Amino acid sequence: MANHKSALKRIRRNEAVRLRNRYQHKTVRNAIRKLRNEEDKKVASEMLPKVVAMIDKLSKSNIIHANKAANLKSKLMSRVAAM
Repeated sequence: MANHKSALKRIRRNEAVRLRNRYQHKTVRNAIRKLRNEEDKKVASEMLPKVVAMIDKLSKSNIIHANKAANLKSKLMSRVAAM
């Protein structure tokens, strides 16, 4: 166990950040899943910018890798365009 006050605070902070990152990542995964299962082009087109913004936000805060974000966005856009 940590002995320094700053190390104890860091442990608490890391746990809080980890839980927030997990929540945000899971929320985005659910949004992507919902968009992929959507069959109406109009609804999917309305959802797409929101989901892309969520993916960009995760990428910006290094929760997911930038290349993974680009791949996800590309596949979602091509899926919606092909409807």
